[in-house]
Amino acid sequence: MELVVASAVGILTAGGIYLMLRLRTFPVILGMSLLTYAVNVFLFSSGRLTVGAPPILRDDAATYTDPLPQALVLTAIVISFGMTAVVVMIALGSYLGSDDDHVDDQSEPDDDNNAEGGA
Repeated sequence: MELVVASAVGILTAGGIYLMLRLRTFPVILGMSLLTYAVNVFLFSSGRLTVGAPPILRDDAATYTDPLPQALVLTAIVISFGMTAVVVMIALGSYLGSDDDHVDDQSEPDDDNNAEGGA
């Protein structure tokens, strides 16, 4: 089970970094989301991967699941959803303002004007 979770975290991280290196806003937003999911799965797995164990230590329980990572992941999901909505609105406003969705903000010169700025 640990190999599957570690592979999932690695694949999500690799995909997120690849998409964040793109020069368009939509892949960057998807890459940030994938990195958020990778961190959430990593935090969730830090609370032990046990099946059927109680989340609270009792007298008769030999193993238990730590509830703190579950609470952290739940909070991180809510925060990442809100931040993704904010980033999408900023990207949409930038796209509508410049008719281009490049992240680096370097536009090519128009055909009417040359590189020196003369007409």
